[in-house]
Amino acid sequence: MTELENYIHSYFKVFPDELTVISSLFKLTSLKKGGYFLKPGQICDLLSFHKSGYMRVFQPKGDKKITQWISYKGFFITDLRGIHFNQPTPYYMQALTDCEFYTITRDEYKSLADRLPRWHEIEKLCIASYFTVMEDRVFNLLSMPAAERYQHLLNEHPELFNQVPLQYLASMIGMSPETLSRLRKSTR
Repeated sequence: MTELENYIHSYFKVFPDELTVISSLFKLTSLKKGGYFLKPGQICDLLSFHKSGYMRVFQPKGDKKITQWISYKGFFITDLRGIHFNQPTPYYMQALTDCEFYTITRDEYKSLADRLPRWHEIEKLCIASYFTVMEDRVFNLLSMPAAERYQHLLNEHPELFNQVPLQYLASMIGMSPETLSRLRKSTR
């Protein structure tokens, strides 16, 4: 099994015949460091499984660029408003390193409903799992002091601190780069 098949199988408990249908539609794609997967105003028509590299999802707000998420191996990347509602995105999605993805187009994605009787159940599980991740992130941002947010990210995803510029991580967890720098120094 490929990485994509292993992930889909372990995460969504699909049957082998379903796995074959799903994985056959994904194609290996790449994006060079600095390249854009998506820019504001564009309508996303791709769903990609992150195979390697790091991608930043961000949005300008005044003179700042707020990082919403850092995507990396093992995550799906898309813009749901585009893939499901044909609406333009407000986000930039930019490669921080060279990236590889397994990618499916919107039309191929939608064809899964005709090909697999259980597709809507599988899709609902996928969206629900990502929704719970987002709920946890929002709760952590609202309830944890800065030091706890930093420690939580460090405990959950230590590899990010070696691969992603610290100002992007600071933005993602709702603090200034200076605060993150102070916290890092105080815990060494």
